[in-house]
Amino acid sequence: MVEIEAPNLADAPAISALLDALGYPGTEAFIERRIAQLIAHPDEALLVAVDDGEVIGVISLHFPQLALNGDIYRINYLCVSERARGRGVGALLEEHAESLARQRGCDRIELHCHERRTDAHRFYHRQQYLESPKYLYKSLDDAN
Repeated sequence: MVEIEAPNLADAPAISALLDALGYPGTEAFIERRIAQLIAHPDEALLVAVDDGEVIGVISLHFPQLALNGDIYRINYLCVSERARGRGVGALLEEHAESLARQRGCDRIELHCHERRTDAHRFYHRQQYLESPKYLYKSLDDAN
């Protein structure tokens, strides 16, 4: 049975592996520090899906915002291990995120999902997310 819970630092290797599968390699060097920061920050939430002691999914969330009366919960990362996909784990993580958002008084949840992630788009559409077609970013890394 899959349980949704707050992670601990011992979950760092599994979370790092999930982020690698999502296209973010190389987090091993700093993931424990990031997990500790997110756990301690009142405007962040980090949850893991655990099946028989194994972390099989992760969701990272952030709020608040400035211009609207209600807060916006932003999904920064959501990933389910490839072997656990199709079992409802992503929907369970997203359902917990929505519950946290409602408890916090949020009036929406937002996320960015790269256009190449077509499977993820189908998932989010099933979860009743609507498209907002423009996303811009500016790299602060001199290498880019």
